[in-house]
Amino acid sequence: MKKMINILSVCLVCCGITATTGCSDDDFGPDAPRDWAGTTTFFNSTDERGFQTYYTPAIGRCGDPMPFYDPKAQDFKVMYLQEYDNNGACYHPFWAVSTKDGATYESLGEIIPTGTSTAMQDASLGTGCAVYNEADGLYYVYYTGYNVLLPNREVVMRATSPDFKTWTKDNQWALKGVDYGYAATDFRDPQVFKADDGLWHMVISSNLKFADFKSTDLKTWEHVGSFNMVWDRMCECPDIFQMGNYWYLVYSEGYRAPWSRKVKYMMATSFEGLKRCFDDPGANWPRDGHEGVLDSRAFYAGKTASNGVDRYIWGWCPYRVGTTIHDRNLNVGADSEPAWSGALVCHKLIQHSDGTLSFGQVPAMAAKYNQAQTVAIVASNGYNNGVLSGDDAYVLYSRLGTANHISFTVTTSNNWDKFGISFVRSTDPEFYYTMVVNPEGENTRKINFEQEGFRLEKDNDGNDVKVSGKGFVEGIDGYNFARPEDNVYKIDLFTDNSVCVLYINDVCAYTQRIYGIQKNCWSINNYGGSITISDLRIFQQ
Repeated sequence: MKKMINILSVCLVCCGITATTGCSDDDFGPDAPRDWAGTTTFFNSTDERGFQTYYTPAIGRCGDPMPFYDPKAQDFKVMYLQEYDNNGACYHPFWAVSTKDGATYESLGEIIPTGTSTAMQDASLGTGCAVYNEADGLYYVYYTGYNVLLPNREVVMRATSPDFKTWTKDNQWALKGVDYGYAATDFRDPQVFKADDGLWHMVISSNLKFADFKSTDLKTWEHVGSFNMVWDRMCECPDIFQMGNYWYLVYSEGYRAPWSRKVKYMMATSFEGLKRCFDDPGANWPRDGHEGVLDSRAFYAGKTASNGVDRYIWGWCPYRVGTTIHDRNLNVGADSEPAWSGALVCHKLIQHSDGTLSFGQVPAMAAKYNQAQTVAIVASNGYNNGVLSGDDAYVLYSRLGTANHISFTVTTSNNWDKFGISFVRSTDPEFYYTMVVNPEGENTRKINFEQEGFRLEKDNDGNDVKVSGKGFVEGIDGYNFARPEDNVYKIDLFTDNSVCVLYINDVCAYTQRIYGIQKNCWSINNYGGSITISDLRIFQQ
């Protein structure tokens, strides 16, 4: 029946059936086909087991991704920490997927298991990296061996493979932080790369320091010193690479303030210069206007890989907990760490002429969503032939599918206009969720997340009481970016079940988890002034 409903949904939308009123979801029996295109009331949709674009395993979720471009197979291998709702005593084995393009994945299953006993150093595994050594024809994975019961809670370990399928752990080798003056409890997330001295280097996160080791053969490592992290903030999952004339360190700032815990970067013209950036971070932020922040707090543990032409980054978008859609959509972790693990999200790295970075859409995603859908307006206020004017102006569009690519352009009438895109919106009293392109000043914008709308609830006497949405949701806003000089915003939105990624003009990326997107209506809104909407298109697979 589920398959039949999905087919019916596509057929009705394509036929352009757009009645603006109809029965509520409760009027349908559990097995009755719903008139998806002919109704606009709230539907309590749930995620399907299989995500089409933002990979999530059939059971469990993806933790810290560790991407690697395989020069032999000529594809990307993305290892990740496999997370379950109920981890065993030994947890987080390395699982992996392969992809040619960052949009379609094939599971490789488990590639590196945990230890078999809680007495072993690798009873649980932590983040690491993979490299291929042409000299001996072996793949190397360096990873974190984690055991809270041992004196050295975290050490760096390794495994090798001739084919990226059969792995042999080198149980006679380990790097222990305490041997070099680092913490026994924080010594993790090794990243191996070729530096500009021609040698292999391994950078490891420790307690407010990055440890630096070097090697000629990937077997014997020499400690060559350390460099600072960002003030009092633990920086996780370091990723160091050269791109054009610049060296970059992408890291995840583990500070648990609502405005922090984001993926960021530093840049310099050499590896040594990159290390010196952290001596005074405030003076050395990239000159991008947002201190090197690359996304929202719904994209974490990002690491990159390049095929020699393009460089992509993978991170995880956290799942959310709660008994209702509304509980989950507000539970963004503003007061504590967000829920750990989720779906793989991939972006393309964009290097601008001054060397600064931003995230852009993965080209293969637009190619994957190539079935144009009918765009149907089902309700509006203050809307006239593409122009939204006045306060509380909006145009409501018909229900979305499970996975969508939404593309359109917004042109604002002046330098202060404010607009937003809402999901889970309906024509009955109900909360909905908006990504607001908010003026932070005349020439600066930032994406905020807001719960708008209202719902009717009963008071103690049984009377209906109007309860307004929360408005601004702390901890899940984006970063500052420059207002386009011509006030033209080219917007691309990709949704896959509850995962949503928004791109604006190749200068702003915003990842979010919004439950209930699929099979509900959505809108574009204006908040005072006026905006013009053009070139609106929706694509599905």
